[in-house]
Amino acid sequence: MNSREIMKIEDQYGAHNYHPLDVVLSKGDGIWVYDLEGNKYLDFLSAYSSVNQGHCHPRIVKKLTKQAKKLTITSRAFRNDQLGLFAKEVCELTGMEIMLPMNSGAEAVETALKIVRKWGYAVKGVKMDKAEIITCGGNFHGRTTTIIGFSTEKLYKEYFGPFTPGFHSIPYGDIKSLEKTINKNTVAFLVEPIQAEGGVLIPPEGYLKACQKICEKNNVLLVLDEIQTGLGRTGKLFACQHEDVQPDVFILGKALSGGFYPVSAVVSDKEVLGLFTPGEHGSTFAGNPLACAIAREALAVLQDENLVESAAELGNYFMEKLRTIESPHIKEIRGRGLLIGMELTDKAGGARRFCEALEKEGLLCKETHETVIRFAPPLVIKKKDIDWAFSKIKMVMETVK
Repeated sequence: MNSREIMKIEDQYGAHNYHPLDVVLSKGDGIWVYDLEGNKYLDFLSAYSSVNQGHCHPRIVKKLTKQAKKLTITSRAFRNDQLGLFAKEVCELTGMEIMLPMNSGAEAVETALKIVRKWGYAVKGVKMDKAEIITCGGNFHGRTTTIIGFSTEKLYKEYFGPFTPGFHSIPYGDIKSLEKTINKNTVAFLVEPIQAEGGVLIPPEGYLKACQKICEKNNVLLVLDEIQTGLGRTGKLFACQHEDVQPDVFILGKALSGGFYPVSAVVSDKEVLGLFTPGEHGSTFAGNPLACAIAREALAVLQDENLVESAAELGNYFMEKLRTIESPHIKEIRGRGLLIGMELTDKAGGARRFCEALEKEGLLCKETHETVIRFAPPLVIKKKDIDWAFSKIKMVMETVK
């Protein structure tokens, strides 16, 4: 079947909750993906940073295949020979004491919400059912009904209420609002170091450090959602390390499996995550041996191939080049590492038409919040590939009217 036939079938039988570009991908290799007709594209989205290690990395393929032939799942009713080692390696990377594995990023966020509430009641002494969590406007933490309830994006939440109470939203990057909103019932502040889905929004310098101090002063847990920004994407292993910040709770996902399998994790110290008791929380698939083996190899690839350092170097190089483009459509270039946003002017006519033009040139990008093009290639990309991509971006931005 050709791409047009596949798209027709998908449009007929699939729910229309996405607006994808009209390209049908059937193969991936490193930074490159191919459609059914054999056309080659440079992936500049990385499945929203899930494939930091590149598509179908041979080491991870080998590990997946080997483990899949041995044992794929046991459920947490029994132990397996991969989970403990995976937990140890994640804790060593994050500087935390214990880890709880989950599957999707949204599940990990939900897990964090549950445990910080329990910490509030069991440790801080908040009255039962009074715990409050502070979040930021423009956030994106997932799609469950609880999570969309504290989103400020109308599209994400309209028609899906009623929502879970106990959340307060403040402006992103506003320290004074955080100080003002914290009260005796506040148990946690949940925040993204960079709002990737929000348009690659970077808070003021020193923001996370100030948040950490305010949370410590008020006995509030700092919870960092590093699902998209973590594991090398911004040129540090974790984005919070740009400010030398260590949160109370890490939420990880996406690149944790190199794009092979849904793997996420909540990582914290025993005082917090150790509060879970048997039966209070769990998942049939979470922590299965196949997931853990894949994730362990994905983490090893990040370190062995120096992908974090490469993201820092190439990200700076790429942003410098992007800022040389002379186009009336471009309002701002911003980013860290290989997480870069090109914000367009209101008169540019939206970001999607530029993404469609780039697709025709062999470069796959995606718009976010209508006016921002996000550039986030796999971290295995090389300088010559950055140069090639830049030539396409420059041509499109300077010629499309």
